[in-house]
Amino acid sequence: MEQKRKNIAILGSTGSIGTQALDIVRDYPDKFSAEVLVANNNSQLLISQAREFDPNFVVIANKDKYAEVRDALADLPIKVYAGFEAVLDVVAMDCVDMVLAAMVGFAGLLPTIKAIEAGKVVALANKETLVVGGKIICDKLKESATSCILPVDSEHSAIFQCLRGENIDDVEKLILTASGGPFFGKDVDFLKNVTAEQALNHPNWKMGSKVTIDSATLMNKGFEMIEAHWLFGIPADRIEVLVHRQSVVHSMVEFADASIKAQIGAPSMRIPIQYAFDYPNRTYSPKNRFSFLEHGVNLTFEKPDTNTFRCLQIAYDCLSQGGNAPCIMNAANEVAVDAFLKGKIGFMQIPEIIEKTLDKVSFQSVITVDSCFATDAEARIVAGTMI
Repeated sequence: MEQKRKNIAILGSTGSIGTQALDIVRDYPDKFSAEVLVANNNSQLLISQAREFDPNFVVIANKDKYAEVRDALADLPIKVYAGFEAVLDVVAMDCVDMVLAAMVGFAGLLPTIKAIEAGKVVALANKETLVVGGKIICDKLKESATSCILPVDSEHSAIFQCLRGENIDDVEKLILTASGGPFFGKDVDFLKNVTAEQALNHPNWKMGSKVTIDSATLMNKGFEMIEAHWLFGIPADRIEVLVHRQSVVHSMVEFADASIKAQIGAPSMRIPIQYAFDYPNRTYSPKNRFSFLEHGVNLTFEKPDTNTFRCLQIAYDCLSQGGNAPCIMNAANEVAVDAFLKGKIGFMQIPEIIEKTLDKVSFQSVITVDSCFATDAEARIVAGTMI
């Protein structure tokens, strides 16, 4: 039986995940179509993408760039909208089968909620959604008869694949692998003087600037640990992080009988994106093939240094505390990372600002969507005063 072509709304189409997702749409036009393209600021790339992929809807979140995008696409039958409200509207449209949530940061929370409420399948590449509102998202999924989340992060996609056909009650432990970033093995004295350019030089992955800095601080792995908790229902004390410099083993699952399953492949985000798009099927791809014999890879695993890279431990502590603590952590991290990228603070000040913000912002044990927005706003103000 021929599979119906899947109409996908790509939120963050001009970012690293979005552009790789469009590569897949380009390669498999009979299987996937870019029904909706959403970008924040990159109007020129959005225009170029719209002219190539001919979506029904285009949204530029920055309203100041609406006229530019509208006029550039005036000769095409593409409906052009602007603003955050338009993003929330397009994810719920009947013509959309799947929403790829690849927007960066806290901004991805509400569109994901709206997509779930509309019964859409969500291919989730936005870490902050589950970090900030994991319980909210899980409760929304329980209320929906048709919505589900398919993880796009390579680590969570790996765990998802390892769990396929398994009983979740048989899981002993989840093992998240981390590349260690560009500063693995460095001490505090070295890290005090590193530049944004050095931090953006990731050894294995090509990612956006924010997530690359998060990888360098290990906050990215902290986020992924919290994500894994909410995605798979495994408590934090059964989620282990190991530094795996080669980025070949994307994550593992240890079962009650002491067996371990791992998902292995080239360090390419295209693989987990295509897996989510095509699930539950697997379409042949000639790209990103990996050979142990050709690469001669020695696989190594080490314990992360949470004394030097404190962000990972901060994430464990925030998940343990619960409530709005992860939301405070995320907001402070976004402010601090932005400041570091702009040269306003040093690398080692990122965890300091997060810790001080957690101390100063009022803790709430129960969260709602409204309280998440209030906490996010308060934490950004508090963190901003430290820059």
